Amino acid sequence: MRLSASAIALVVGLFVNQGAQASELPQRWVSAGGALSEWVTALGGESKLVGVDTTSQHPESLKALPSIGYQRQLSAEGILSLRPQVLVGTDEMGPPPVLAQIHSAGVQVEMFSAEPDLPALKGNLQHLGKLLGNPAKADELFTGYEQALDQQKRWVAKAQATQKAPGVLVLIGHAGGKSLIAGRDTAADWVLQHAGGHNLATHNGYKPFSLESLAGLSPDVLVFADRALTGDAARAALFKENPILASTPAAKNGRVFELDPTLLVGGLGPRLPQSLVELSAGFYPAQAKAAP
Repeated sequence: MRLSASAIALVVGLFVNQGAQASELPQRWVSAGGALSEWVTALGGESKLVGVDTTSQHPESLKALPSIGYQRQLSAEGILSLRPQVLVGTDEMGPPPVLAQIHSAGVQVEMFSAEPDLPALKGNLQHLGKLLGNPAKADELFTGYEQALDQQKRWVAKAQATQKAPGVLVLIGHAGGKSLIAGRDTAADWVLQHAGGHNLATHNGYKPFSLESLAGLSPDVLVFADRALTGDAARAALFKENPILASTPAAKNGRVFELDPTLLVGGLGPRLPQSLVELSAGFYPAQAKAAP
């Protein structure tokens, strides 16, 4: 079948328009915020990244990119040296004068929400999907995320039908130094709630506690995140610097679990659903063992 001249012109026009739209999308990206960088990668944009902040540790390949420093203490000179077309980050990034300087230099600065909730995540993914020219993939990722959280919610409800929610404290430290306790309205609190734990801390935000007060709370479970150390080294440093923790029921019963601190930066990230599954297994070991 032969195409008419007008049909050929229409097809050619479509390809030209698609090519023009693709070329208009920013091709050199810098990302600040671990979760946001992971979503850029999940949406197929990793090849566009020319720099990331220090909280962007996943996937492993991002560590090979130039670092722009910590997301809250960015430097205009360092970012501009990478010749980016767009800087993406959450409302955690700054300081504001640096962002204004970057914008004044002609870089497109796109801000996203760091709120740990599904509406914020949906908005973030839709925004990223539009910037990357892949809105359908963004919708697909959000739908899968929502389904994973629904499944997690059902699992926790079943577990809590036979076991009381454990009292949990989340300690955020640096090389085992004096810890901050994660209170309400934090990403860590969101993680605890969705993993089926009861946060014993009643304050808002992240605050230092006296060790005496901490021990008095008698947590059933301790969850720790160290910004400098991981694994056995992080656990050893935590108890060395805070020996009173050894007297808690959590420590005596071996219910001390590590959480990757990058999961708590930049809003809800793609690795969180699996991390919730793993935490829940520690919170409700009998239910985890009974699972097929």
